Amino acid sequence: MTVDPLALMTDVEEATQRLLRAAESLGDGAVTEPSGLTGWTRGHVLTHLARQADAITNLLTWARTGVETPAYASPAARVEGIEAGAERPVAEQLADLRAAHERMADAAAAMPAEAWTFHIPGRNQLAAALPWVRLREVEVHHVDLATGYTPADWSDAFALRLLREIVSGASADAAALVLRPFGLDHELVIGERSTAPVIGGPTRSLAAWLAGRGDGADLTVSPDGALPTPATWI
Repeated sequence: MTVDPLALMTDVEEATQRLLRAAESLGDGAVTEPSGLTGWTRGHVLTHLARQADAITNLLTWARTGVETPAYASPAARVEGIEAGAERPVAEQLADLRAAHERMADAAAAMPAEAWTFHIPGRNQLAAALPWVRLREVEVHHVDLATGYTPADWSDAFALRLLREIVSGASADAAALVLRPFGLDHELVIGERSTAPVIGGPTRSLAAWLAGRGDGADLTVSPDGALPTPATWI
């Protein structure tokens, strides 16, 4: 996986097509069944992904044109949009998600090089980070869709980047941890290392555990003891 935003859009395209193929196997009844997220059905997950693609399109448009175009009209509008679309038939969900993805891809393709350096107000990130934001949403919520796709299906590059992002974004009151991903030459540290247990294991498993998408069953703890409860990741 590359950090170049346009090249990263190729990863977004591939991840989206995988998710759409999985969703195509769902019947209308399955859309209203629980997802891997507490309180959300599969329909909530699919609708959220469509609306989040539109949110990314808005931010890319802002970066390209300079005209203020927030991701969502308001936090309430974001929630209302998800709830309004969650119970739609699966064919309507899929058509919506495909169209939203295509709008986002077109918006990314229209970005001149200098627009990627636009600093998005209120988000503490450049427009160049948006393809990663989208890829993260698609890959993590594909797991939440509960159709058989798991963190074991994530690429090594995706899992490592997700792991590093969670570590770097940990809050000051998060439990102290020293993480030792297999195959990585250096540790990743959350909080004060002198008091932290050392957690080792595959990168995918560490990322999934910290993201709340895995139970950490194949992780090791040193000194011996129970696996600590990681901070909630959103």
